[in-house]
Amino acid sequence: MQTFSHDGFEIAFIDREPASGSGEPVLLIHGFASSHHVNWVAPGWVKTLTEAGYRAIALDNRGHGRSTKSYDPADYTPDIMAEDAAALLDHLGIGKAHVFGYSMGARLSTFLALAHPEKVATLILGGLGYGMVDGVGDWDPIAEALVAPDPEAISHPRGRMFRTFADQTKSDREALAACIETSRELVAEDELGRIRQPVLIGVGTKDDIAGSAQKLAALLPDAEAFDIEGRDHMLAVGDRSWKAKVLEFLKDHPIT
Repeated sequence: MQTFSHDGFEIAFIDREPASGSGEPVLLIHGFASSHHVNWVAPGWVKTLTEAGYRAIALDNRGHGRSTKSYDPADYTPDIMAEDAAALLDHLGIGKAHVFGYSMGARLSTFLALAHPEKVATLILGGLGYGMVDGVGDWDPIAEALVAPDPEAISHPRGRMFRTFADQTKSDREALAACIETSRELVAEDELGRIRQPVLIGVGTKDDIAGSAQKLAALLPDAEAFDIEGRDHMLAVGDRSWKAKVLEFLKDHPIT
């Protein structure tokens, strides 16, 4: 992995070229409690993209993976975290990229597109639909579960799920608890209308977190929704049909 400095944080990232040596860049932004490896390498996305001729760039968001941790919730608002992604493109000398985010990463990708439209060629949002606008449920119990002394005593189902996930990924649970307080900022419907780039939104048909992909797509000038059949929030990310749809979308919308 490589690192670069931004806003007092050391941000870790990978940059993988296709066999041809050059390709259109795809910036990958992972979800909450995940990392570039868990979200993009292990499910085969980096391999899929580079084999298709794309340059795959994936960062560890602040508070996650090998990037600097903070225990101050003020460091994790989506606009601040999106600036890390923008700074990575600048660091690599990339003027415009396809931007692909999953779950929290989809929210950060949307904030990136709103703040820096000139940097975003297309936008791919996985694991987050209309929840972008109306929220993704009560996540306060998740913050409590992340710092609970005894994981066996956690009764909240989603809290237990994310605590298990955080432990599996060997995450800094205190940093994640700070992140979850402020990283869920909503996007107003009229704000979404400012995103003029082509957008693809994919949500699992068994996902009880994301909200409707179709309802979100209806708010965007140039968006399509895709149902990831039979997949929940955790399993949709690596689905074969979703990968095929993303590659089709990228092929149909080259960077100009």
